[in-house]
Amino acid sequence: MLFQLSGLTKKFATSTAVDQVDLSVERSQFIGIIGASGAGKSTLLRMLNRLNDPTSGTIRFRGQEISSLTGAEKRAWQSRCAMIFQQFNLVPRMDVVSNVLHGTLNRRNTLATMFNIYPEKDIHHAIDILERLGISEHAAKRAQALSGGQQQRVAIARALMQDPQIVLADEPIASLDPMNAQIVMDSLRSIHDQDGKLVICNLHTLDTARRYCDRIIGMRAGRVVFDGTGDELTLSAARDIYGADSSFSEAATSTSVDVLADHKMPELAIA
Repeated sequence: MLFQLSGLTKKFATSTAVDQVDLSVERSQFIGIIGASGAGKSTLLRMLNRLNDPTSGTIRFRGQEISSLTGAEKRAWQSRCAMIFQQFNLVPRMDVVSNVLHGTLNRRNTLATMFNIYPEKDIHHAIDILERLGISEHAAKRAQALSGGQQQRVAIARALMQDPQIVLADEPIASLDPMNAQIVMDSLRSIHDQDGKLVICNLHTLDTARRYCDRIIGMRAGRVVFDGTGDELTLSAARDIYGADSSFSEAATSTSVDVLADHKMPELAIA
């Protein structure tokens, strides 16, 4: 078994954000998680990366217990399980290539980090990743000078710099225009197709999930209420996920279903 969640639960005071989630992933896939705002999607991903600790339940990757890791072992897991955020989480005034090189921080000493000193091979690798994502010409620019779509690709490059086994993306296209959203999703899909990595992505629209994902997980009120392929994501299943009014027409198009979903540089020093 590649990845397994058993009874995974997260409570905040009196509210339950994720409620007894059981999921098994037997092989590398591109998995999309959909659901209305507050369904527990982001909390689930943050537990997988151990940014949030589970209240109960277990997370296992290749048989290793992840949910109980602490200290250096927990940081090592976070290097293996890269996280991409909706807000990019870049350092705006730092150049692009330095932002990408931040993906190596967990394996570098504090002094080298403070003085922004990187091995030459890491710098070349960072530029190679930027080239793969079509933005190497912006390597020397400050991150804040780039468009939203370009910044998200820098965030993806930073994640790849970690050489992770899993890539998690929390609504990576929610703030992007359609053209940039497609570029970012194509980039994430290529990470799965070309690198064979497990990619788990929270998504806002059903059409995007159908187009890019091998498997779709639907969440409602912290629970998994759908687990299947894009072809199996019918209007009836969408109602279960989003709590749609039963009067919503069975003849609605996929676009209508998506409407429903919407409602509810410092200089580099070479070591």
